[in-house]
Amino acid sequence: MELDSSKVEKKIEELRETKSCSQSTLMGLCEDTEYSQDDLSKIASGFSGGIGGTFAEGSCGAVTGATLAIGLLEEDEDKIKAYTKELFEAFKDKYTSVRCDIISKNGEDKTLCTECCVFAGKKVCDLINK
Repeated sequence: MELDSSKVEKKIEELRETKSCSQSTLMGLCEDTEYSQDDLSKIASGFSGGIGGTFAEGSCGAVTGATLAIGLLEEDEDKIKAYTKELFEAFKDKYTSVRCDIISKNGEDKTLCTECCVFAGKKVCDLINK
């Protein structure tokens, strides 16, 4: 499957108006798959706010949503692990952390959230399209 990075970016930005980071990223990346948007939304909902709203205890939803998408878009488990590691490292390099509380100041400042989701989405597109 070839992913259109600009289409994914637009969809993620649109979804971020009403959905969490994990939901927006997963749904944006998997829009043209066999999975319904409602099911994808439910699957990702528990990862909101750093996994269940824990913020300091959990990973950024952009990373978790992107990780879920990699698992749905790639069949080879070795590639899934390798792509997830590459995503994790690229995200951490750019944002210095993958923790929701650090990126969003415990959910009080979500100005970077959409940017994080788009970054993760584009990275997954690059990885899947290799």
